[in-house]
Amino acid sequence: MKKSFLGLSLLLLGSTLVSAQAKTDLFLSQLLQRHPEKFKTLLEQPEKYRIQILYTQIDRDKNNAPSFKTYRYRVNAQEYFNPASTVKLPATLMALEKINTLKAPGLSKETTMFTDSAFTGQTNVLRDPTSANGFPSIAHYIRKILVTSDNDAYNRLYEFVGQEPLNEGLKAKGYSSIRLPIRLTTFLPIELDQYTNPVRFLQDGKVVYQQGLVKSNKSYQNPTPILLGKGNMTNDDKLVMEPRDFAYSNTFALEDQHQMLRALFFPESVPAKNRFNLTPEDYRFMYQYMSQLPRETAHPAYSEKEYPDAFVKYLLYGGPTREERIPANIRIFNKIGQSFGFLTDNAYVVDFEKNIEFLLTATVHVNEDEIYNDGKYEYDSIGFPFLRDLGQVVYDYELHRKRKHQPDLSRFKLVYDKPAQK
Repeated sequence: MKKSFLGLSLLLLGSTLVSAQAKTDLFLSQLLQRHPEKFKTLLEQPEKYRIQILYTQIDRDKNNAPSFKTYRYRVNAQEYFNPASTVKLPATLMALEKINTLKAPGLSKETTMFTDSAFTGQTNVLRDPTSANGFPSIAHYIRKILVTSDNDAYNRLYEFVGQEPLNEGLKAKGYSSIRLPIRLTTFLPIELDQYTNPVRFLQDGKVVYQQGLVKSNKSYQNPTPILLGKGNMTNDDKLVMEPRDFAYSNTFALEDQHQMLRALFFPESVPAKNRFNLTPEDYRFMYQYMSQLPRETAHPAYSEKEYPDAFVKYLLYGGPTREERIPANIRIFNKIGQSFGFLTDNAYVVDFEKNIEFLLTATVHVNEDEIYNDGKYEYDSIGFPFLRDLGQVVYDYELHRKRKHQPDLSRFKLVYDKPAQK
């Protein structure tokens, strides 16, 4: 009884902090309220659905230099949401930065990378039949992360960068909310995620760089409990009627996600410390695979039936249950997340035909029974439709928003692995 009372007290305290610190701009709130047919139910209970939205308008001057104006809806770094696969974006950027920082002769993102095992729970990777040459590499892991959000690929980048360098490097860049204490979907005891695998990079059969087993000396769990819901299914399918504690889970606040996307697509517009050490080719590579559709991808080759255009495009197109193709004039450069009833999308949206561009980042939580890990979430009935409708409403607003200067978006017109089929 005492434990339940303490949990309830913490939840009530968390709710008070949320209401006190959430940031909402009148413009974005009114924009949503104009569409009660889409948002009425969720807007009546935004705390229940833990909605947070960031929308940035982009205007260009006569020299095509961008300026930005950002609107917020319930944005609050203290209101936890599980970032799920959105954490893969910083991992890809830090992996590319590490390659560039090492400056080892023969080492690049395309160099063959072998992952070895040297500690409890670790697994090795010496082949990858989905790549063009049959071997794993940083570049191929990033392709799989960005096109279909592959979990194992993230884990391999996590191991290459290392838990402590990953976390400390991102904090040094100003992304203070980030805590990444765990790999994804390995279900290892948290202390084992402090140990990251040895890796070797080979060119023409010769090792050009290697690092051994590394142990993080710091703990990256949340310093206080993050209690949500009323019950939790354990990994052995036992229901425990207590709130789930997300203190051992990853954290990546919405504002940090939005800022990171801006740092990637408009690096000159953010403070130098927020940027990543990327080459021009790295930027082009990231832009390509963040916007490339599964059916346009050569390696791996994806079945369109299994991986439709909207598989990882939640905003505007509603996610993996939507079968229609995305029009060729629209490109969505994004990274999504889906787990524990949380859906998040962090996107730069471009329409080359209508000369539209904007940044939109949003998260929503759908877990009606308040039981975690039971696989019963309202993704299809509430979550995906909300993000689809949100994207469409913002897109429609942008379609009619007057601009003094039309943007030159040619920088983001890319060549994809395979021509888009009609």
